Amino acid sequence: MNQKQLLMYITQVSFALTEVNLYLDTHPCDQEAMEYYQEVRKLRQEALDKYQCEFGPLLNDGNNSDSWEWVNTPWPWQ
Repeated sequence: MNQKQLLMYITQVSFALTEVNLYLDTHPCDQEAMEYYQEVRKLRQEALDKYQCEFGPLLNDGNNSDSWEWVNTPWPWQ
């Protein structure tokens, strides 16, 4: 996937994750929904990791250094 396609995919799996999260708020015992949540969460994390490895940081919450270097790379829309 190119950068734009990967960013679109991240948006899609993030949307699915949010939706199933909302569903689980009202149906916490739905095991099938919980399995789907875990699957989509894994897909999203893999996509985020791939994006950040290939194109630089996408989120600022993963900054493990003492500096704020992530702002020096191109922004996702650039």
